[in-house]
Amino acid sequence: MRGILAILLVWTLSSAVSGFCSDLALIHAKIYPSPTESPIENGAILVHAGRILAFGPNATIKIPSHATVIECNGMVVTAGFWNSHVHILTPGLLHAEKLSSEQITAQLQDMLTRWGFTTVFDIASVLENTNLIRRRIERGEVRGPRILTVGEPFWGKGGTPVYVKGFLEANHIIIPDVESTAQATVRVRQEIRDGADGIKIFANSVEADGVLTMSLELAKAIVAEAHRAGKPVFAHVSNAQGIEVAIQSGVDILAHTTPVDDLWSPSFAGRLTAAHMALTPTLTLWDVEARKGNASPDEVEKGMSRAAQQLKAFSQAGGQVLFGTDVGYIEKFDTSEEFAWMSRAGMNFQQILASLTTNPVTRFGYSSHSGRIAKGMDADLVVLEGDPAEDVTAFSKVHQVIRGGQLIYPVR
Repeated sequence: MRGILAILLVWTLSSAVSGFCSDLALIHAKIYPSPTESPIENGAILVHAGRILAFGPNATIKIPSHATVIECNGMVVTAGFWNSHVHILTPGLLHAEKLSSEQITAQLQDMLTRWGFTTVFDIASVLENTNLIRRRIERGEVRGPRILTVGEPFWGKGGTPVYVKGFLEANHIIIPDVESTAQATVRVRQEIRDGADGIKIFANSVEADGVLTMSLELAKAIVAEAHRAGKPVFAHVSNAQGIEVAIQSGVDILAHTTPVDDLWSPSFAGRLTAAHMALTPTLTLWDVEARKGNASPDEVEKGMSRAAQQLKAFSQAGGQVLFGTDVGYIEKFDTSEEFAWMSRAGMNFQQILASLTTNPVTRFGYSSHSGRIAKGMDADLVVLEGDPAEDVTAFSKVHQVIRGGQLIYPVR
């Protein structure tokens, strides 16, 4: 009996110490609890065991003597950011079994956490490799964001995009074509069993001789099977034909705007919102791609303006915008340009904050515990060095990032 009591005493003390160690306080901050709530000037947030225990004006929050205190004077705190279009495919993340925890942490920091992302949705990678990185993050070996993933994407026969063929071959990655609805159904089930949180189709695939569009029959089979399992479906699109396939098959999220195609009229944007689609605009991608193709400054501006117009039409139609940058495919990790172009597309500070927080948690089923600063919510927080209400590029001026009550940027 004494032995059992001793064990219980040690466990109780250990739990108490663990609880003390997890207490964190952010003080003297301007706090934006959500996109629709008024800011709290000179506010404080108290975190315990990975959750928000209390928040409000600094004078009303009692800070425990044992808490770790982060001074945020002159800074802004929001809920942790989501990036809903990334790829766990950079050389610093592939073949994770050969990489040290320090190497993976450093790559995730450069690419994601230093820009405020506490959760990301990877929408094309090698599922086995991404699962390995996720497990290492969950075990605490690696500091990084929560990662949701679709694993390997789906394209039709002959639909491997021309711009990824060389990459796949060089890295010995095999992503098979899907040649029948039966084959597609089996593969969707297998990917979900293996841990995929969603599915991605290439409604359009850019090939050397043009753009290949997935058959509606194949797209419908893939989407239906994913939805049976309660998983969202993303679609890569390049033109209106691909968007039509996405609409008619029931796709949930468009992975891009389509600046090489027609402008989006109000009625067209209305069709997208009526289909309950979300959009990750990936505006910076088009700048990167145009410059890669040696486009002139005037051509770059024209293409970017078309992409911004499409986002504006979608947003004004009431469409749900999810922040996404396509990092992992592009190597421009800095998010400031994306925010500037979203502003040029007519999105205000609150709408951009929603695209980073409340929109994705609503879309992906996390709103009960994430996406806002409120008592009991996950302590996923971003400390910014400027106020994005005054300059939206301040969303990219990240000072510190906390996930589940733990500092994940900077890593010390």
